[in-house]
Amino acid sequence: MPNARSHKMYGKAAFALIFAFLLLLTYSIFIGTVDIRSYFLPLLPSSPPPVVQSLCATTSPPLKVYMYDLPRRFNVGIMNRRSTDQTPVTARTWPPWPKNSGLKRQHSIEYWMMGSLLFDSNGGDGREAVRVSDPELADAFFVPFFSSLSFNTHGHNMTDPDTRIDRQLQIDLLKILGESKYWQRSGGRDHVIPLTHPNAFRFLRPQVNAYPHVMSNLSKDVVTPYVHVVDSFTDDDRPDPFESRTTLLFFQGRTYRKDEGIVRVKLAKVLAGYDDVHYERSVATGENIKLSTRRMRLSKFCLHPAGDTPSSCRLFDAIVSHCVPVIVSDEIELPFEDEIDYTKFSLFFSFKEALKPDYMVNQLRNVSKERWIEMWRTLKNISHHFEFNYPPEKEDAVDMLWRQVKHKLSAVKLSVHRIQRLKIPDWWRRRNTVLQVTYWESLPLKHRATLEECTMCTPEKYSNEKESQIGVFNVNSNPMPRCVQYSSQVPDGVHIFGLDVCSYIDLFNKIHV
Repeated sequence: MPNARSHKMYGKAAFALIFAFLLLLTYSIFIGTVDIRSYFLPLLPSSPPPVVQSLCATTSPPLKVYMYDLPRRFNVGIMNRRSTDQTPVTARTWPPWPKNSGLKRQHSIEYWMMGSLLFDSNGGDGREAVRVSDPELADAFFVPFFSSLSFNTHGHNMTDPDTRIDRQLQIDLLKILGESKYWQRSGGRDHVIPLTHPNAFRFLRPQVNAYPHVMSNLSKDVVTPYVHVVDSFTDDDRPDPFESRTTLLFFQGRTYRKDEGIVRVKLAKVLAGYDDVHYERSVATGENIKLSTRRMRLSKFCLHPAGDTPSSCRLFDAIVSHCVPVIVSDEIELPFEDEIDYTKFSLFFSFKEALKPDYMVNQLRNVSKERWIEMWRTLKNISHHFEFNYPPEKEDAVDMLWRQVKHKLSAVKLSVHRIQRLKIPDWWRRRNTVLQVTYWESLPLKHRATLEECTMCTPEKYSNEKESQIGVFNVNSNPMPRCVQYSSQVPDGVHIFGLDVCSYIDLFNKIHV
């Protein structure tokens, strides 16, 4: 029979086990691994599992957007000019984007933004913007005018008689906006008007609070991606993507471009003679787009040189093809850059670096397989942010654009509220500043145009003595608008910097002679 000492030892052991169990249960409840309600109150629901947020996702309320009910001739009527129906389009009558539209698709952002507002999800999909029928409730106002498609449809050449249709649409739209008390209230500052083509709204652009095509104001403007024209690589799951892509560097497109695009002709010479570099001059036919789709998927790197503008559709074609972009541009601005780090999946070269013989190709060859695969995986993870969908999807390109608009609203509201109470509007612009640039004839034409366009805001004060070696600009604006996004050394010691509308720094501190 066990003695009293044995009973005491068993009692201590049992007590220790009970104490350890209670301690473990208490700790588990504290850190959340055990939901006590499921044991003692089984009818109560357990805590839901944590939701994994997207890299770019937000939890703020959606942007409330009022969309003007414009006749079809301003938007979908341009897609089908044979139709005589002019009633405002609805979600039920929303037409699909034409499959054989070619390069017109790359400038179709206004179509996808309009569609995202027409689509009624009852606010249940967590998208960044919802349409409201009462303008008094709106945070922002969307103007559904397909300005880029209008340019592409109604005559490219300014002497083409069809351009009068594009001009008349702009005149009629401004009349509609001018009669809107909401446009009058803010001067259009809280209105969203997509102008994605460099020549969109070409006749009356200053009247919709936009700048000439060589300028932008990042304090109010949203940088948009092009809509990609190649098919997305949805089944990119090869066992060894690095080895299966046998082309080192790929480019296919026009090589004769204006402005910065002249670099394409020079690159053709620099990149000639490499067996694993494909650099081909071509035009964007339907067959060539299909060919480009296949070749991008077989290339490790896809070249993105500047075109008529610093950016082009080719960058976004590369992203959805999971081909690491090689960006050659000194002035490019990129969409969603406050949320997406392009250096994680792209390589950047200046014009000077790219045109140095063998330099860029050697740099690409030195990218290790491990690093390339990491960039390729990042491309696969972020490419959905550059997709345009209908029905719209959370975190797609349009959703990201609406979030960018939301980010601009605080500055817009500040501007509107100040204008409403100021007795002397824009009092800080009242001081005249005389800007003198010596060696005028030595300045490149691009920089002359930049300075001229900076002074277009006050043409009555503008003078330019091109006949002499001095260009004099009387500017009734201090500070000047953001005119350029670059800092570059120009001949004869004249150094021109980008001018920031938010800086309030005297012009003479910005331009040195």
